This record gives sequence, structure tokens and C-alpha cells, in this order.
Amino acid sequence: MEGVFDRPKFLTSSPLLAVNAGRHNERPELRHVSVVVKMEVVEKEKVVYMWGYLPGAMSQRSPLLSPIVVRVPQQGVGVGNYSWKDVCGGGCGFAMAISDSGKLITWGSTDDLGQCYVTSGKHGEIPEPFPLPDVISIVKAAAGWAHCVAVTEIGEVYTWGWKECIPSGKFLGESAEDKEVSDGQSSFPAQQVSPHTQGSRSTVGAASGIEPRGGEDGAKRRRVSSAKQSAESSSSGDEGLSALPCLVGLNPGVRIVNVAAGGRHTLALSDIGQVWGWGYGGEGQLGLGSRIRMVSSPHPVSCIDSSSLRKDRAMGLSHGCPGPEGQGLRVPGNYIKRIACGGRHSAVITDAGALLTFGWGLYGQCGQGSTDDELSPTCVSSLLGIRIESVAAGLWHTVCISADGDVYAFGGNQFGQLGTGAEQAETLPRLLDAPSLENMHVKVVSCGARHTSVVTGDSKVFCWGWNKYGQLGLGDVIDRNIPSQVSIDGHVPTNVACGWWHTLLLAESPT
Repeated sequence: MEGVFDRPKFLTSSPLLAVNAGRHNERPELRHVSVVVKMEVVEKEKVVYMWGYLPGAMSQRSPLLSPIVVRVPQQGVGVGNYSWKDVCGGGCGFAMAISDSGKLITWGSTDDLGQCYVTSGKHGEIPEPFPLPDVISIVKAAAGWAHCVAVTEIGEVYTWGWKECIPSGKFLGESAEDKEVSDGQSSFPAQQVSPHTQGSRSTVGAASGIEPRGGEDGAKRRRVSSAKQSAESSSSGDEGLSALPCLVGLNPGVRIVNVAAGGRHTLALSDIGQVWGWGYGGEGQLGLGSRIRMVSSPHPVSCIDSSSLRKDRAMGLSHGCPGPEGQGLRVPGNYIKRIACGGRHSAVITDAGALLTFGWGLYGQCGQGSTDDELSPTCVSSLLGIRIESVAAGLWHTVCISADGDVYAFGGNQFGQLGTGAEQAETLPRLLDAPSLENMHVKVVSCGARHTSVVTGDSKVFCWGWNKYGQLGLGDVIDRNIPSQVSIDGHVPTNVACGWWHTLLLAESPT
């Protein structure tokens, strides 16, 4: 989110009219006085708060039940400190934010007990720049279950994490004579990164919680375990080696402006509103029209075409705009302006405010009125006529915001993550009518694995859903099925970003 500044203050004066004394018969002489216009721009100090499960953020590695301020990293002796620009959530057990100077700041994971499920590279206990090349400046970043992705100011994309999430590209430090990209190894310079190349192991699962556990100290491997299954996984017992940061190979001239990371898939949005996808697509979350399991290079995702309302046409619905003769209904809009990734599903918004979803539909998280998977981007027809401005996706749920500031939620609701006051799943978007949000204009939304957070136009923060690790910031570990306000004293919240089991908040000093 861009920084917020005070309104400029101007010193102005009108031309002065003076009569030349002693020459009363002559016309008055108009004298223009030069006035210096001074623009006063004062940047407000930005602060990042964190709460939830960030094992390395506290020495005792216990959950943070209430918001605490994140320490600003130091740039070096005599250089000063970094300043915050935005928050990016982070994946499982670590956090990400962006500094004003374009550095990706990460923190919160641990190495010795294997309590976070990341990726190669460093996400230490103390916030510090992630070891990417000094010459690049990061403007957007996201993290999924097992990988991270970041966008530079010139529209390039870097990604790292489990090999299966990483597309073909050039690994940092690799020359033409090095090993092929596909084998995932790299001679990344030691001064840029000191990675812990690790395997990751998981078991398969859906309804049960994902609980942290210790790993093998010697190999410092990070594992995922649960009583039954984990939500995102490779096949049971497999180990996928982590890949070092690499530059994603895109078509010439493609400039990316935003990215979203799901369980094991990635979406990228270009400056002309084209969506690109790669990674795992077994449930249709890449929107390619099939259950292709792995896409190893970025592919364009066709979002706005006549097929997107195919179901509505078959049911005789009249939403949408007429397409060319013989092609039925067309999705409103000409390009995509927002993207979001959930555990195994995705959502995008057109410039006309139409919401499209695709991927896993078991809990109704595609909002199509069924539990079917959607293999191609499909318009959420029940929201046509309502201009959708923002969308976020969790493990099994989706939440979006209209231009009027209303909140609509659908999908899994086992922990109250929809905020409806119940625990019943919703296969169609449901307008939240919670008393706490009455007359509130919601501006920002973010979803963790099973919790949701929003920021309103008057800078209030609300959270709801799963709270086992304090990810709601309410001072306890009690789940909430309605929006509950988080107390932030002394600063004005502007943006929120949820990790899978934690929440980050960007705030600024008051006026």
C-alpha cells in the first residue's frame, strides 16, 4: 500500500493593486508580486504489528495472542534503520514486509526445531532483509504453503521454495555452464544468501488442523504433520528439495505488477491485466481447463471470454453482457485488476468489478452454488451487478469486498472464518450483516488459512475465524464466528496481511 501523506498546504497571495502617488490622472499600475508557493509534505511514521504463530519471533516460541510492534531492522552502523512500506503476510511460521528502499524484510521462523515449513533461504528471528541481489527493488511479495514469490519495480518475478512450486527460470548465481535449471541446484553466492537447503515432508489431508512439530536436528529438516492430513502436500512420504531464489522466465515484454501464492500454485498479474499461472493445478486452480498436475513454466490464464458464463447460459440465466453471435454471455470487463490464491483455488476481478473463481470447490469456496471444482475461470453470477473491488482467499474460503464497502464470504466455515455467526459452509456469496460491521465501509481484506481480517475506511481492524494460535489478536485462543475488533492504540491501521497462522498490520502515526 502506498504511503499516506498530509494534504499539501499552500501559501497564496492575490496581486497587489497600487496607485502611483501624485499621478492621480493616470491609470492605476498593476504590480504583480512574486509569491513563493511552499508545499509541505510530511511523511507519517509507519509501524508494523504482528500476532499469531511466529515461532522464532519470541524467545519462548509461544503464540502471540495480542498485537506487538515489530522491531525495525537496522541497515548498519552509521546508516540508520529501514522504514516500513507494506506488509505481505508470509507463509507458514514466518512473516514478510517491504521496506521503503525496496528490501524484502523477513522474520519469525526457526531452524533448530523445524517448526516452520518454509523454503530455502533465511527467515530468522530478527527482521532483516531477505538475501536477494542488492540491485533489485521489491514492490510486491506473497508466500504460500511452501514457496515465496516477489515482484521487482521493473516487473520481474523472483521465486523460491519447494521445487515443485518453482517454474523454469534462472537460479541466482547460475551461469550457462551450470547445471540445468530443472535439477534445482544453484551456486548462489554466499554473500547473498546462506540457505538451509531442506527437504519437506507431508501427509495428505483436509479437515484436520495442521499442527507444528519438531524436526530432525541433524539435518534441520522441516516437516509438516497432523493427526490425519495436511491441507497442502506432495504425495505421502515424499521429500521435495527446496529451490533457491530464481528469476522466473516470462515472455519478452511481459511486466508483472502483482503476485499471489496459494498452497502450491502461483498467479502473476501483468501491467496489461493478463494473468499468468504455474505450479500445481490438479484441482483446476491454474484455470487452464484441465486437471494438469504440474505446470513447470508460466502459462497465460484466459479469464475474460465467452466460456466463463457457460453454466449460467445452460441454466438460462441472463446475467452478463451479450457476446458475439453464437457465443452466449460474456464476462463484464476487458482485463483483470486483482488476483488471489487460496489453498487450492483462485479468484480474480475484472476492471468492471466481476469476480471469477476457479479450482477446488469441495467447501463451496468458488461461490458457484455447488461443491464442484472449476477448471476454468468462471464468473460468480450471483454477484453480477455488484462491483467487487477486492478479494482474498484462505485454505477453504473466499472473502471479497464491494465498492460500497460490503463484505461477501463463501466456502468452508469450520472455524467461523466466514464471519456469518454460524459454522455452516456457504456455496454462494453471503453478505455479512454482523452488527460490528454495521455502517462500516470495509477497504482491505486478507485471509489466513482459516481466519479473516479486514481494515475499514475509518481505520478499524476486525478479525474472525480460527484462533488456536492467537491469530485474531484478541488476547485469547477462542475462535470467533463474527467480526471482532482488534485494539490498536496510538497508530492508524492502513493495511493488513495474513499468514497461514498469523497476522501482520501496517499502521501509521496519527495526524
